[in-house]
Amino acid sequence: MQLRSKLPHIPTTIFTVMSRLAAECGAINLSQGSPDFEVDQELKDLVNHYVQAGYNQYAPMTGVKALREAIAAKKQRLYGCHLDPDTEITVTNGATEAIFSAISSLVHPGDEVIVFEPAYDNYVPTIRLNGGVVIPLRLKSPDYRIDWDEVRSSLSPSTRMIMINTPHNPSGTSLRPEDMAALQEIVADSNILILSDEVYQHLVYDGRQHESILRYPELYRRAIVTMSFGKTFHATGWRAGYAIAPPEITAEIRKVHQFNTFSINRPLQHALADYLAEPAHYLSLPGFFQRKRDLFLSAMAGTPFEFLDCAGTYFALASYQRISEKGDQEFARWLTREKGVAVIPISSFYTDGTDERIVRFCFAKTDEALLAAAEKLRW
Repeated sequence: MQLRSKLPHIPTTIFTVMSRLAAECGAINLSQGSPDFEVDQELKDLVNHYVQAGYNQYAPMTGVKALREAIAAKKQRLYGCHLDPDTEITVTNGATEAIFSAISSLVHPGDEVIVFEPAYDNYVPTIRLNGGVVIPLRLKSPDYRIDWDEVRSSLSPSTRMIMINTPHNPSGTSLRPEDMAALQEIVADSNILILSDEVYQHLVYDGRQHESILRYPELYRRAIVTMSFGKTFHATGWRAGYAIAPPEITAEIRKVHQFNTFSINRPLQHALADYLAEPAHYLSLPGFFQRKRDLFLSAMAGTPFEFLDCAGTYFALASYQRISEKGDQEFARWLTREKGVAVIPISSFYTDGTDERIVRFCFAKTDEALLAAAEKLRW
């Protein structure tokens, strides 16, 4: 039998590779973006309650109504927008499925999609699987700001979508009001869609405001916003996310969603609906993770790594140019084997493998793990 791959140049994801290597070496895993501390007991008790209460059959395809209503109320509280839970919110199997279903439903063969790199690694394969053409625009270190003049010059009659990610994985930057104004000017009077990946919406630090598309009605009318409960509530293994879009766009996304995952874990949805009723459960997150960021960066101050600014997410980038001439893929593996700390090489987030000798640390870990990792990296 001969098989013809639809993704011939896509290797096993770097997160799988580095997490496996960390396990083999007994290293502290600061590579994959998953917390190593527990979910709030209150939320776990709510899930158990709904399991025991018999909420164990298929959920509605669009998501449990109580959860969609809770999401709408939360977004109005945070961003001042008025969403219809029935026609604008779809609960998905994580934000990754929301992104996949959105691109699959809206990008046609030959459509061009602008992607800012370094980029989360599911963007490019999903576009290519659907016959889209990736237009990668490079964000340059150390600040990783978008060059909006470059965006303008990259537009063509085939441009179908612009993908943004704020706060940005892996760089930790966040878009500003002037960025949103530039984006709005660029797409005005066009048929260009915006896919805004906002899974780290609550992880914005130093008094900054998260610039959600939902704050901007002129942008939202052409947008899909994808978000995640897993990132918000330290439960990445639950695979719970959602997509928000105007009714006509939502209707198209649901056509794919219903044949992709159809629906997700029902007791979990009811539990999340109850949990969202208390705003402190998510409003406390910026302070919680900023403290972890500051603890980690303070502990790492005695190492030869040079850290870049981290305005959001739970990732911190660092240059290792004072340590080694190795490429970042080789260096990440060496660091895991020889120093006992696993990281992610940033070249994995570029289609062309751009290597500036920068690696990504995840600080969504226990204080003990962060301090132990910093101790291992002193030499």
